[in-house]
Amino acid sequence: MCGICGIIDYASAEEAKRKALGRMCACLKHRGPDDEGFYVKAEVGLGHRRLKVIDLSAAGSQPMVSASGRYVVIFNGEIYNHLELRQELPGVAWRGHADTETLLAAFESWGIEQALKRTVGMFAIALWDNQARVLTLARDRIGEKPLYYGFGKNLFIFGSELKAIKAHPDFTAEINRDVLYLYLRYCYIPAPYSIYKGINKLPAGSYIQFPVARGLDNLRSARPVEYWNLAEVARQGIARPFRGGESEAIAALDKQLKQAIDLQMIADVPLGAFLSGGVDSSTVVALMQAQSARPVKTFSIGFKEDSYNEAGYAKAVAGHLGTEHTECYVSSQEAMQVIPRLGSIYNEPFADSSQIPTFLVSQIARKQVTVSLSGDGGDELFCGYNRYLLADAWRKISILPFGARRLAGSLIKKIPLSAWRGIFRQANRFIRLPSNMEEKLEKLSTRLENVNGIEALYASLVSGISHLGQAVIGAKEPATWLMEKGIKLEFPDPKLQMMYLDAMTYLPDDILVKLDRAAMFHSLETRVPFLDHRVIELAWSLPLSMKMRRGQTKWILRQLLYKYVPKKLIERPKMGFGIPVGEWIRKELKGWAEGLLEESRLQQEGFFDVQFVRSRWQEHISGKRDWQHFLWTVLMFQTWREEQKSGVGIN
Repeated sequence: MCGICGIIDYASAEEAKRKALGRMCACLKHRGPDDEGFYVKAEVGLGHRRLKVIDLSAAGSQPMVSASGRYVVIFNGEIYNHLELRQELPGVAWRGHADTETLLAAFESWGIEQALKRTVGMFAIALWDNQARVLTLARDRIGEKPLYYGFGKNLFIFGSELKAIKAHPDFTAEINRDVLYLYLRYCYIPAPYSIYKGINKLPAGSYIQFPVARGLDNLRSARPVEYWNLAEVARQGIARPFRGGESEAIAALDKQLKQAIDLQMIADVPLGAFLSGGVDSSTVVALMQAQSARPVKTFSIGFKEDSYNEAGYAKAVAGHLGTEHTECYVSSQEAMQVIPRLGSIYNEPFADSSQIPTFLVSQIARKQVTVSLSGDGGDELFCGYNRYLLADAWRKISILPFGARRLAGSLIKKIPLSAWRGIFRQANRFIRLPSNMEEKLEKLSTRLENVNGIEALYASLVSGISHLGQAVIGAKEPATWLMEKGIKLEFPDPKLQMMYLDAMTYLPDDILVKLDRAAMFHSLETRVPFLDHRVIELAWSLPLSMKMRRGQTKWILRQLLYKYVPKKLIERPKMGFGIPVGEWIRKELKGWAEGLLEESRLQQEGFFDVQFVRSRWQEHISGKRDWQHFLWTVLMFQTWREEQKSGVGIN
């Protein structure tokens, strides 16, 4: 795992390019603490920070030049099947056993698109073609590894993280107010946008080419090209479903996941796995342990507050599987100490509060391992989110006239949140309810009042707040793939549509961002076996009835897991990997939040409508309404901007 950056600069001298690349690479040292390398020739400059995982020798150093001298590559990620690819590339005089060298040989032998299609891996790649004088950027199929690119005043620039781009002396970081509006809606910034004007994220499953000889203005017309399309995978899976029965499907999933995990356990450094005790991470760890001759190292984070602590479940699963388990309990105060660092960790506004426990478990794991496998992706593939259950419930709710639904929503809101908390506290004495029931009820009441139709339901489910109005001063909500195209696609069942949309948006732009930045801040490589594209293709071929059955999510994944772990250790209400930020900002973090949301400060900064923010802040701290998602989103922007102001070039 590494950090990459680069420029196309027609005006600066070579020494100036090297100096600029040095500043950019310095911002990526956490992604690659083990080595640094540069390549500068004419207009093109490439920079690389290396985290040594495969081939720890100098033969794996980057930038790496191909045997013929035609190609130069910098690469962030892993090509898991690179040893298989080497068998298909006869006659190559290999210098070492790095996957980077395999990648270069594949580009020379098969061309860029065919080489990308034959890889199994996660990656962000920059490839310079000395002969054709073309720079190619490419990103893995699902978007596990980040890649930003765009234009400054007189240059083209790219990098693994925005902080590297911002470090270039000729780049001026100007906040895009329209994108800030999108961030408030989704709690993350959807691709292809970034928070800065002129900088985009390269979409997952695509590459883009920049012919240097044509000049800077012509480079601006370059557009991404898809080499893998999830919509086509979904269509083929639905049109040509898996033909076997349940036992055959479970066996096929077992085999495919084991193959993916076996490849992802290859490393020349210590390796382990995150274990929450849930279905996804337990499945990954169970299949790791089934293929390992020694106990797998597993890691979990525990909280001293029982209401959001799952460490005991992880410990029980680890004990059954016989892993070498490490758990660390932290207090709310210790978790809250992470919050001031979040702006630097994510270096773009990001407001999924589970970023905090993800950061903490990565910190723990890095003390023992350099690589950790993760169970992310299982929800999107096997119908795991609670909102998929709501799709069926909404069909029944929709039988009621819209007026009656609006009335019900209004009546729910008339009862204060504090009263609902008391009701649910008493109910929990007799039945185990999911956490944050009052928050869930608040969301339901809003949807009863405002939502009519499945498309509107999904839009509301993925929006942090439904009615943003003029929350961002001088902003207009820009078009997104989700609202312009994705939400209009037709699927045989709304749950399938939701799974597809989540895999295209929420997974790469929230879940994988959270995982990558939190882990790489600690120089920890994470791998996600569920996102092996062959697992994805198999999952989409399985009928929906094998994913959700009688209200139970991830049915087939559970049946597979029960082969390795007793059912009683797994089955419990889904808690998620969250923390009670709503309560924290009412109590322990109230002073911190008030300072960032202070009226005169908001007025002076000029980004948010002061009345819009302050009214929700007052309603939240009084307990009248639950605005934690909106407020956390604003607070994370304020924290990010506070950190950015200490750097260079922000307006």
